[in-house]
Amino acid sequence: MGLWAAVHAERLGIRTLLVEGGRFGQGASGGLLGALMPHMPDKWSDKKQFQFDALVALEEEIAVMEAETGLSAGYRRAGRLIPLPKPHLRQIALGHSQDAEVHWRHRDRQFHWHVLDAAPVEGWIEPSLAESGFVHDTLAARVAPRALLEVLCRSLAGAGDVRLAEGVAVGSIDPDKGLARTNQGDIRFGHCILAAGYRSFPILDALTDNRKASLGQPVKGQAAMLKADIDGGMPVIFRDGLYIVPHENGLVAVGSTSENRFDDPLSTDGQLDDLLDAARAMAPVLAGAEVVERWAGLRPKAVDRDPMVGAHPDHPSLIALTGGFKVSFGLAHRLAEAAVREAVGVPGRFDLPQSFTLASHISVI
Repeated sequence: MGLWAAVHAERLGIRTLLVEGGRFGQGASGGLLGALMPHMPDKWSDKKQFQFDALVALEEEIAVMEAETGLSAGYRRAGRLIPLPKPHLRQIALGHSQDAEVHWRHRDRQFHWHVLDAAPVEGWIEPSLAESGFVHDTLAARVAPRALLEVLCRSLAGAGDVRLAEGVAVGSIDPDKGLARTNQGDIRFGHCILAAGYRSFPILDALTDNRKASLGQPVKGQAAMLKADIDGGMPVIFRDGLYIVPHENGLVAVGSTSENRFDDPLSTDGQLDDLLDAARAMAPVLAGAEVVERWAGLRPKAVDRDPMVGAHPDHPSLIALTGGFKVSFGLAHRLAEAAVREAVGVPGRFDLPQSFTLASHISVI
């Protein structure tokens, strides 16, 4: 979120300091999965439209920065496979197919939600687990999270108006005085965009009167990376919270858990082992694949699950940019642009859904 905000600040010529208590991307953004999954195409809403437009736009955004930096972000519009184990799920999917033809259209591009009797690729997914067929959508994509972070950092390395500073931990923010206190001294600002993941919530809570609950919480996720002899262009597999995401060089990410309660935020355990067992049953080609990394981290879940973006109603110089713990990776570029433009009073190019705003979240609590 913060790196995308810095990119948009640089594009607008805004003098900006981006500080990070540790190193950029050490939190949830530096994970393994990188799945960019669209919402279901039924019951269309402004939220689903915003996500659709963002997922389509991300492809070009990444291509531009890859050309500037000479690096790869590991992006591919690989599509997604969803097995249908029951007949009623096929009937629901057929309805979604018609919805996609109406809503998944962007200028001259049409994305599809195909309902098939057999998987479009052989040897990737276990056919017996889909007695009623498969969904194959052509909108879903994937990106290599750490590679994208490197592209963002490299694109900002030569920025004229943006400075990056790691190891600068913010202890408190006084938006009315325009002052952030850090371990490296005080920072004065005109506007502050708070993109500190789940660590944003306590800061926002302290500035929000009459609240009955926190504005958000951390949710632990676990994932793993395997090494297998597969084509990185295979579609992502999704079923009941299980993601199997092929990447380049035979790497396959598997995830993820969503744990509201946990003892150690950075440890992996039997819940990840269960995911790996499910992944190997779903994609037998992974049966002998070596696990090259196990990962755990904390994602920011706002009080009503949506992203949390925009000026604090009582402290307009402080702009939130967090939340959206399951969808924000595919929305961060658009959310960050909205936050930057609000901070400096530049009209936005698109409207944020009302439920995405910080004011909306505050009204919930």
